[in-house]
Amino acid sequence: MPMNQLPMIERAIAHGDRIAVRSATGDHTFESLVAESERIAALLLGENSDLGEQGIAYLVPAGERYIAVQWGIWRAGGIAIPLSQSATKQELIYTLTDSEAVAVVVANECADKMAFCKDLGIRVHQFDDQADSLRIVLPNIDRKRRAMILYTSGTTSKPKGVVTTHACIQAQIESLVEAWSWESDDRIPLFLPLHHIHGIINVMSCALWSGGQIEAYSRFDLDVILGRVAANAYTVFMAVPTIYVKMIQALEGMDHGNRERVVEGFSKLRLMISGSAALPATVHQKWTELTGQRLLERYGMTEIGMGLSNPYEGERRPGAVGKPLPGVEIRLLTEAGETNPGEGVAGEIQVRGEAVFQEYWKRPEATESAFVDGWFRTGDIAVVEDEYYRIMGRSSVDIIKSGGYKLSALEIEATLLDHPAIDQVAVVGMNDETWGEIVAAAVVLTAGEALDLDSLRSWAKDRVSAYKVPRQLIVVDELARNAMGKVTKPAVKQLFEASEASE
Repeated sequence: MPMNQLPMIERAIAHGDRIAVRSATGDHTFESLVAESERIAALLLGENSDLGEQGIAYLVPAGERYIAVQWGIWRAGGIAIPLSQSATKQELIYTLTDSEAVAVVVANECADKMAFCKDLGIRVHQFDDQADSLRIVLPNIDRKRRAMILYTSGTTSKPKGVVTTHACIQAQIESLVEAWSWESDDRIPLFLPLHHIHGIINVMSCALWSGGQIEAYSRFDLDVILGRVAANAYTVFMAVPTIYVKMIQALEGMDHGNRERVVEGFSKLRLMISGSAALPATVHQKWTELTGQRLLERYGMTEIGMGLSNPYEGERRPGAVGKPLPGVEIRLLTEAGETNPGEGVAGEIQVRGEAVFQEYWKRPEATESAFVDGWFRTGDIAVVEDEYYRIMGRSSVDIIKSGGYKLSALEIEATLLDHPAIDQVAVVGMNDETWGEIVAAAVVLTAGEALDLDSLRSWAKDRVSAYKVPRQLIVVDELARNAMGKVTKPAVKQLFEASEASE
């Protein structure tokens, strides 16, 4: 078998005939993934000996084909650029042109969606296309080479391409494998989007690195997943808070027998993790009440992988994201320039270590401004409380400056979610001449409930300080969210701006 010194491939070869992926098409071994990735590499190389860090995009559903394509791009010396299954044509065009992709690999059923590539001068390979001849020798790939470009959500500007190297990806994986005690007998469902670090690194890559088994789904199917949990199909489970809320609602609506079977299945899992958005403490507590499982919340982002995590062994504290992960250095920097200011004093989370990304693609100025003295500036504000970090929010959207106070939108949201009429909430700061900013809440109501500002303020005054009580309220049918379920706060602000303009 040709070798090109990629640790992920070396480990896959060592895992041999173990089942790596279960999907709608059956069971697939590590051996078969390695063989398929070699075919893809040969297809991409053609007459070339090395892609030399050319960008190769791919639109392939979760499963064995996705893995073979990712590995094939890497083995040919290319940069993997995963595309979103739900992206519009305009979004796809932006990603392809910004990344300067020279080719796209598509699942056969996705070919029509990428037909426009011909007009862009980008060649398209369907997954089942065969290379003219299968190569015996693939290029040697240095760990310092660029490996992947993931695009940020772009809620405040055009999305930026986050470039990671093979060494960076390896560091991200090894940190989580150590911290969360991944083993070769682990089994995990994969239903998260695979153009985002949560699905790619935390679920797929950690499982494959460890010799574990992935059960792949094209989307989150609540009934199917709960049925598999009841059948004891998994040992590890990772999801975003929205999914946990949906599962809580489903469990509460089940008849006793079915609920007991699903709860028993969840209780047997060795690890359940929540991430990609803040997990309300009430959801954390409710999940424990229902299943006996203590959700492990962690903190990360596209640029750093995962940086902080509640411990695998030890206290998993609701509302906190734990301590620095192995190999990750974390510091807080205050607005006054003080480093690690001490217990309860807020500062920006800054990160250093091999897991941190290399650059923003073709954006040297943005890259330079994202670092200070070698530390990556996350833009997230946190405090340390009894050695655990607690996120207060983004410095740009989740920190509200009102009347000389710094308010955490996340803290206010967590309180408002306790209101019986509120099902979902997003809190933003709106400009105000007197206060600088005032607290504004957009809410989705529980079915059959009604709510007005006066009654909300009356209820909230008993639960939060007066300066944290919302001064504006909008009731909406749904909150705008990105692919990972995060509320897009700029879109929420626009709702209030539009409401003010119409008055």
